[in-house]
Amino acid sequence: MPYAHLDYALALVAALWIALAVDRWLGEPPSGWHPVVWMGKYLGRVGSALAPRPRQAKRVDLPVFFMGALTWCVGALCAWAVGSWLQGVVTQWLPVWAVALLLGLLLKPLFAWRMLRDEVLAVEAALGISLDAGRAQLGRLVSRDVNLLDERQVRESAIESLAENLNDSFVAPVFWFVLFGLPGAALYRFANTADAMWGYRGERGGRDWTWFGKWAARADDLLSWLPARLTALLLALAALRWPVGLAREARRTPSPNSGWPMGAMALLLGVRLAKPGVYALNGEGRVPTAADMQRTAQLGGRAVVVWTVLASLAIVAAVGVSWG
Repeated sequence: MPYAHLDYALALVAALWIALAVDRWLGEPPSGWHPVVWMGKYLGRVGSALAPRPRQAKRVDLPVFFMGALTWCVGALCAWAVGSWLQGVVTQWLPVWAVALLLGLLLKPLFAWRMLRDEVLAVEAALGISLDAGRAQLGRLVSRDVNLLDERQVRESAIESLAENLNDSFVAPVFWFVLFGLPGAALYRFANTADAMWGYRGERGGRDWTWFGKWAARADDLLSWLPARLTALLLALAALRWPVGLAREARRTPSPNSGWPMGAMALLLGVRLAKPGVYALNGEGRVPTAADMQRTAQLGGRAVVVWTVLASLAIVAAVGVSWG
């Protein structure tokens, strides 16, 4: 996104902080007004209509792959176009102060830090009632089967969820906002929502997503590649120390991206984070406690503030580059 004028660059910086303030004090907008909900409705209807049922799944199915890719591109183009149109209307016809306010309100639904933090801390609160309550609360955050998890595994999963979704729900949307403005953030949120709904191997919800969701999964991997590593750096800055051995730990996960923020969190807290039968991060670490859940939220909150400051500086610095 070109920043030709300092006043509009400052309006974008103000919009970012306004969005963060709205997130802090008001949280998410009603579902009827939430763009991610609209994206989810599109993805849900398309997926349920076009993804094959398990009995119809083939070992290699290129027609289904191309159908998934095409419908992903249609949705992504719509997200980009709506974001571009809204940003154009706001910046072309309104004074700078109104640009800052409205862009901030439009940006807010494209990230969700407060909701993520509250949901993770609610897992610990639920564990204080019973293990079953903790499992039920965790089930709101993760797609894995939570019914057989013990207390340690519930905490591990909650910490992992905050670390991974710190990238997906905040760092990456703001990263693409810095580069391309509102359409960039909207495109990323669509890609991440598509991965969450389509990006599975095998059966889920009565459909086989192996080939239909492959494009969505790879697109999200690509768009999240740099922000995920940036998230690990932000957590290190929040803790004021580098998580030694991070690259080694990050490679333990099947995902090319999620291991970076999760590995950073495991090393910085000194705890072991594991998904049974899949990976173990910081395998020599201790069992996480209730205090570690609070510490996780604190590190995440500091990382959010650090990233907002750095993103603001990047927007202003881009003005100097465009003038130079």
